[in-house]
Amino acid sequence: MTSRSPKTTARTSSEARAVARTQTLLKGKDGIGTVRRTTLPGGLRVITETLPSVRSATFGIWAHVGSRDETPALGGATHYLEHLLFKGTHRRSALDISSALDAVGGEMNAFTAKEYTCYYARVLDTDLPLAIDVVCDMLTGSLILQEDVDAERGVILEEIAMTEDDPGDVVHDLFAKTMFGDTPLGRPVLGTVDTVEALTADRVRRFYKKHYDPTHLVVAAAGNVDHATVVRHVRRAFEKAGALTRTDAVPVAPRDGRRTIRTAGRVEVLSRRTEQAHVVLGVPGLARTDDRRWALGVLNTALGGGMSSRLFQEVREKRGLAYSVYSYTSGFADCGLFGVYAGCRPSQVHDVLSICRDELDRVAREGLTDDEIARAIGQLKGSTVLGLEDTGALMNRIGKSELCWGDQMSVDDMLARMAAVTPDDVRDVAAELLGQRPSLSVIGPLKDKQADRLHTAVA
Repeated sequence: MTSRSPKTTARTSSEARAVARTQTLLKGKDGIGTVRRTTLPGGLRVITETLPSVRSATFGIWAHVGSRDETPALGGATHYLEHLLFKGTHRRSALDISSALDAVGGEMNAFTAKEYTCYYARVLDTDLPLAIDVVCDMLTGSLILQEDVDAERGVILEEIAMTEDDPGDVVHDLFAKTMFGDTPLGRPVLGTVDTVEALTADRVRRFYKKHYDPTHLVVAAAGNVDHATVVRHVRRAFEKAGALTRTDAVPVAPRDGRRTIRTAGRVEVLSRRTEQAHVVLGVPGLARTDDRRWALGVLNTALGGGMSSRLFQEVREKRGLAYSVYSYTSGFADCGLFGVYAGCRPSQVHDVLSICRDELDRVAREGLTDDEIARAIGQLKGSTVLGLEDTGALMNRIGKSELCWGDQMSVDDMLARMAAVTPDDVRDVAAELLGQRPSLSVIGPLKDKQADRLHTAVA
């Protein structure tokens, strides 16, 4: 490899600074809530939201890769990699990484989803440079040694075992499998015991190199932060690792809904000796970019989003058949899910399912009342604002928005979109989605006759 002279390196750095592009995406009052984005050479995006009234800052790096991007043989690789980036770099050991943030009272963690991964740290504003250096070092300088892969394998297998011990979690993985079959969206984020045991350091390294280049990353910071300072520290950290530009970047794979398997009327039953039966009844939903998602949010809230929702009132308050009952939505790049969950005594499964199915059918035919819609809109608006009261939530909002939508929406604009939802909007989306034949997933100690009867719930 030919080395560059100091003069050439300096000129290249100067040229790199010249092509960095900075935009103000949202302008807050007196600078509060201002959101800016800088795109660095090589495609790395740095986005910040300024909140001078707090003394903390949350810094995160979002990678546009999730379990959906895995082949069957690489099941669990994204989550495995998330663990391994904490195990050490060329500059820091695993202990150095954890102790650096512990020493200043900071918090550091990560999470893996179907379509993205996030690494983050929350610190005092004065310690933000340290957080940036540590997290960037993890993302750009991970060693991924075989000895670390072998050591962490046991940890991940324990995490899988812990999840398997919670049927309230497992039923959602089972429902994804029921809806999407043996596709990336239908497989668990953690992988399986077999796929995790088969992963090697070489496989994980290739996966890391393929997906963790600047064009796949979004850097986000929120709190008492200065945008130019954050950009300067991020650029320095990536340049130090030689990771600011890559010539072998692999484009993010398109996520094409036409190749996503959706099923209707499928029933999956997993027999377990549990005290409760855990049930998910659901239908295909909307992609996260669908404009009708605002109406779906109102529908979801009114149906099963709170104590005044239809399902809560009918299943728990009036009949006392379940402690936990709710509805939820999951939106992906090209498709989505709408589901209803309930946990109940095994002997009550058919009664709970009958009530849930009746309510879904009734709303599909008749829609919601104006009062229900108005109450749901008010609940959504309040929960949205209250959910953005800390710097971690703000970092999540701007980072995920940039990664998934490529744009930012102010809180006021979000509230306006919710308020603009009409009863007809909600009725239309209810008729389209809830009018579909549902699928069903159940975990519990059900006898054969009980399991056979479950098919009537989706008939």
